[in-house]
Amino acid sequence: MAGHQGWVEEGFGAIADAFARNFDDFPELGAATTVFVNGRKVVELWGGVADEATGRPWERDTVVPVFSCAKGLVAVAVQLLAQQGRLDLDAPVARYWPEFARHGKEAVTCRMVLGHRAGVPVLDASPSFAEIAAWTPVVRALEEQKPLWEPGSAYEYHGQVFGFLLGEVVRRITGHTPGAYVREAVTGPLGLRAWIGASEAESAGRARLVEAEGRPGMPGPEHLLTRIVTMNGALTFPGLDEPHGWNDPELFAMELPGSGALASASGLAGLYAAAATGIDGTQRLLSEETVGDAVRELSSGPSWLGLDLGARWGSGFLLDSASFRPMLGPRSFGNDGAGGQFAFGDDAFGVGFAYVANRMVGHGDARANRLVEAVRGCVG
Repeated sequence: MAGHQGWVEEGFGAIADAFARNFDDFPELGAATTVFVNGRKVVELWGGVADEATGRPWERDTVVPVFSCAKGLVAVAVQLLAQQGRLDLDAPVARYWPEFARHGKEAVTCRMVLGHRAGVPVLDASPSFAEIAAWTPVVRALEEQKPLWEPGSAYEYHGQVFGFLLGEVVRRITGHTPGAYVREAVTGPLGLRAWIGASEAESAGRARLVEAEGRPGMPGPEHLLTRIVTMNGALTFPGLDEPHGWNDPELFAMELPGSGALASASGLAGLYAAAATGIDGTQRLLSEETVGDAVRELSSGPSWLGLDLGARWGSGFLLDSASFRPMLGPRSFGNDGAGGQFAFGDDAFGVGFAYVANRMVGHGDARANRLVEAVRGCVG
């Protein structure tokens, strides 16, 4: 593969082979993958082009929009607060955010939100892009929102609401918006390149997204799934180069905690390695007990909309699923992104893994799965 750079420790060569094969077998443009094992980086690979228009190469530290991998940053923050005794995941959200307890949401817990079971996957209100960036209008809309079903009784992907609802709980407890709290408590001290709310300097060298030819589109604007993903049309999807699209730095300057993270492969893999094992001798962020609680299945099978892609959800994380996102086993916990990005941790195998790319292929994208299979062969 032209421009294939980086290194792997002895015994992990199969991951480099799989990474190179992705460029041969898929319409890969630029990509990177990083693997930690027992707190030590054992794989760091990158290659290809970060910006198709200019030919700018992908560098070791290149960051890229990672869509719903952002949920992993939020979920780690929420689990950390629970572990510290500052947040009870099974208490009503209203304990921390009293104004939320309206219109049938009195019994909604953070656990329900983490498992996409809270009944508020979408807003009736249609905040503008500027209002979403201002945060408070979304919070007010969530306070006025009525659940679509009895909270806890069914599940549906809470695409953008996940980040705002949990993010406001984080803000009520810590005084920081979720991106600022993650930066202060997790990524900042560890020097990880993964942010919700990036500075101009942080987002300057990011990879630009492109769509693969033939990538399936979204249903019409009135479809609930489209409304969930676009916040009733205020966000475009995929909408890469239009105003407020996913290549627009304005999108990453604001806090969009359900889907608006910028990260490098090492930043995301480091986040999960830090959570599962600790990095380079640091204490693990999430205890064995916390991870055990997080990987208990809360949601699977057909969603409220009747969709069943094979996903399984724990408390804030995707779980190992052969038909959706294969990982390493019952202690695996992660999140994926709409562009094919994927990151997870596993404290039984001591792994933190991430794959990021800028060519958006679509659901069923096998690039990350192939790498995970190689990881499994090396550590399993």
